[in-house]
Amino acid sequence: MTSIKDCLQERILIIDGAMGTMIQRHHLKEEDYRGERFKNWPVEVKGNNDLLCLTQPDIIKNIHRQYLEAGADIIETNTFSSTAIAMADYKMEALAYELNVAAAKCARAVADEYTAKNPNKPRFVAGAIGPLNKTLSLSPDVNNPGYRAVTFDEVMQAYYEQVKGLVDGGVDVLLIETIFDTLNAKAAIFAIKKYFRDVQKPELPIMISGTITDASGRTLSGQTLEAFYTSIMHAQPLSVGLNCALGAAEMRSHIEELSQMAETYTSAYPNAGLPNAMGEYDEQPHQTAHFIEEWAKQGYVNIVGGCCGTTPDHIKHIAEHVKNIKPRPLPVVEKQFI
Repeated sequence: MTSIKDCLQERILIIDGAMGTMIQRHHLKEEDYRGERFKNWPVEVKGNNDLLCLTQPDIIKNIHRQYLEAGADIIETNTFSSTAIAMADYKMEALAYELNVAAAKCARAVADEYTAKNPNKPRFVAGAIGPLNKTLSLSPDVNNPGYRAVTFDEVMQAYYEQVKGLVDGGVDVLLIETIFDTLNAKAAIFAIKKYFRDVQKPELPIMISGTITDASGRTLSGQTLEAFYTSIMHAQPLSVGLNCALGAAEMRSHIEELSQMAETYTSAYPNAGLPNAMGEYDEQPHQTAHFIEEWAKQGYVNIVGGCCGTTPDHIKHIAEHVKNIKPRPLPVVEKQFI
């Protein structure tokens, strides 16, 4: 079978859009999230979108299908919060491994379905490894800057369990995304490396995507883009990129900068503009596609798609706009040794 690396040499690949935006369209109630299995769960679970892989798998599969139908090459598992640390909000820490396996199997089944329809366009599953609700770089207590709510080992262990579930469920690549704290990302990288060492299997490719949170061009934990890239390049990722927080208009200069320094493939999946006063996204598919087409023509990107507020319609427009544009060639970066 053609590998994702082979495809990246040939064309710009399309990653899917927002999962949460699509789930919201279903107007699910508390009982929909619970299903039969969690009917008597002691706390509310509405909003735990990852749980739907167990209680409403057909909804998740259908969302994956819509993105593949729109032209996506890569679909992400519905596992943005599927770690024991994040699931503690719902008292579901013990379900972390099972959630990742179930989500990966949902995505795998649909991706294989579409690859079988058109073997010349293989579809890939990216195991989504999201940020946590606890951070290693910042204190949650303004009066005690040295305090941390979690340790590096605890974060690494939570990611290790997630990686095991995603790999057992059959993903093709592992995507550490929406990184606002690079130390958390380093724990995820360490967990991936440790897992494959422990099981003595070849490593799956790693995709890494950070988040620039404001006009200063820094992550939430204060790193510049160059510092972020320097901090994670030891992982030898398949791709490095940016997603979330910004719309395409605001992300452009950062993608340009990244494309010039990255020795690997670059990815970009912005939000559908910035949220309005109601927290909703108004940028239309043709607008998002116009921005991303320009990036592609400038040679900034290898993988493109959408984040918050984007839909299959956005992905369809993006795919149409970049399909005849050559992918960014990998640069030869001169190294200076002092």
